[in-house]
Amino acid sequence: MSNVADTLEQRLTPLAPLVFELTDDSAKHVGHAGAAAGGGHFSLLIVSEKFSGLTRLARHRAVLDHVSDLIPHPVHALAIRACAPDEFPS
Repeated sequence: MSNVADTLEQRLTPLAPLVFELTDDSAKHVGHAGAAAGGGHFSLLIVSEKFSGLTRLARHRAVLDHVSDLIPHPVHALAIRACAPDEFPS
């Protein structure tokens, strides 16, 4: 899945993340229909100035604007935690 992780990180570069943590949760979903089809499950923590003043929904849309074509394959699920810098402890 490292190729997928690298692709996600590269695709999200335009958001200028100050923090980017991507966790591959696929092993927790073995046997799930999406996992069986080869789609990975990921959790994302991304902190960016670009999220300042945006609602949670707008932040998720900003992330998905860059990666939606990867869903449902090779990414079956993406849990997003998107924060502005003042919301995230350094």
